[in-house]
Amino acid sequence: MEDRSDLYDVYTTNAPPPLEDLQHQCLEDQDNVECFRRKIKYYFMNPCEKYHARGRKPWKLILQIIKIAIITIQLVSFGLSNQMVVTFKEENLMAFKHLFLKDYADGGMDSYAVYRQVDVYDHIDYIIKQYGHLPNITVGNHAYEKKGDFYTPLSVCQEFYRNGTIYPGNDTFEIDAHVETECFEVYPMYNPSLQETLPHFELHFKRMLSVKVTFVLKAINLQTVRHRELPDCYDFTVIITFNNQVHSGRIKVDLENDVDINECRDWKVAGASARNIYLTVLFDCLIIITCITSFALCTRSVINGIQLQFAYTLYSQNRCGQKVPWSDRLEFVNGWYILIIASDTLTIVGSILKLEIQSKVLTNYDLCSIFLGIGTMFVWTGVIRYMGYFRKYNILILTLRAAFPNVIRFICCAGIIYLSYCFCGWVVLGPYHEKFRTLNTVSECLFSLINGDDMYPTFKNMKQKSSLVWVFSRVYLYSFVSLFIYMILSLFITIITDTYDTIKQQQLSGNPTSELQKFMSVCQDLPNSGMYRLEENSCFLNCCVTRCRKHQETHQERLTSEA
Repeated sequence: MEDRSDLYDVYTTNAPPPLEDLQHQCLEDQDNVECFRRKIKYYFMNPCEKYHARGRKPWKLILQIIKIAIITIQLVSFGLSNQMVVTFKEENLMAFKHLFLKDYADGGMDSYAVYRQVDVYDHIDYIIKQYGHLPNITVGNHAYEKKGDFYTPLSVCQEFYRNGTIYPGNDTFEIDAHVETECFEVYPMYNPSLQETLPHFELHFKRMLSVKVTFVLKAINLQTVRHRELPDCYDFTVIITFNNQVHSGRIKVDLENDVDINECRDWKVAGASARNIYLTVLFDCLIIITCITSFALCTRSVINGIQLQFAYTLYSQNRCGQKVPWSDRLEFVNGWYILIIASDTLTIVGSILKLEIQSKVLTNYDLCSIFLGIGTMFVWTGVIRYMGYFRKYNILILTLRAAFPNVIRFICCAGIIYLSYCFCGWVVLGPYHEKFRTLNTVSECLFSLINGDDMYPTFKNMKQKSSLVWVFSRVYLYSFVSLFIYMILSLFITIITDTYDTIKQQQLSGNPTSELQKFMSVCQDLPNSGMYRLEENSCFLNCCVTRCRKHQETHQERLTSEA
């Protein structure tokens, strides 16, 4: 590679140029090539080496360190605020279960059901009475929803098949599959019983699919006042469902809670200053400005790397007659800069959403937490880049980067086998094992088995209602555990180990492993040699382009003269 880089261009004109011109052009070409090598080598230096080479301050490094600190502070602050919101939602849901579900006990939602017709009427009657007496029995700040001068009513909706006659004793039935819905409303200003409110209410148990009791309650999260934040106003849409779709004699009862967070209209907080709120807004604005600056600097570095890649490709094609492999081309695209650009984008969007949440324009805490969480994760992942500046830690980064393509191929092949086991286990073992009821639970169960977790209960909880299926489950589970733990995981570890040994040997030998590294290894100038402080220009690239054009012109002239 070094010998080819010093080759002279061959002139194709009829009259050979003078010897002095050839010597002058040779020296000029050597200077251009050395300048180009030095430029590429400078691009791959770390910030400390660049500082010694040209005396430029490592602004990107300083900015990234500051950004890590302020983004972490922002995430912790938002996490505490979001935790209060989640706690308020969960505790209200638990309070509603105790207020409106008859004889409810903590943790008994999975087994909470009714089995007699009179029990269904009693439970609905209990819900209506509790709803009517809510202001007098609740210990929270719950209230009815009000639209205009009227409160919104509680609705009782029954879903059932349109028509049907069912005679299990004779093994005969006639059913109309169309579903009808019948709804009744109960206003909270009265506190009667079910029979007084809905005297003609009747449940069609043989045709009934479900009964849904729906109402809306309002509340205010006052715990944020202690943290110098404005409280939010909540609308809880409570849905109590009596599920009879199975028609097995067991009607499951479930309580769900849909939450809408709104800005409180008229509020006044005494004894608290709005200064902290303004400081939080200014802090978020500072983070946005910092991320925009980091985004611009990293984008500029990526563009410079792409331009340098084009110049190196042009050099290899015109002077060496070689095509640059994609592995060398991708060396110019710094993946850490791409990661920082992605984290900056996510953090900017998350900070804007956080500002809108603080100003009560938006209330989507989940979306904001996703942006801020992933952005912070990428920022902290980027810290590994600075650990790579030390030789002892750099081997980890090089191993991960070198093994990544092989790991992806390996995961694709192993994933196909994993999916085949998921589908097979779901279809065969689903009716007999609770961990195989859905594809999601099957995947979670098998992934736990790979990691050696919950292995004995998975074997034990298999119902022995079918001897054939029980034998199949033994073969299925033993083969899966043996295949993935003893073979596939061992192969995966082998890929990482072989890559680590290869990288370690390359570092010990010190020999360049690619054409790009061989090209740069010719340049022996140290960062503090002063050679990198020379004025940089694009003479080499312009020279390559000019000489390429000269070759074309002389070739055309020769063809014209011969004609």
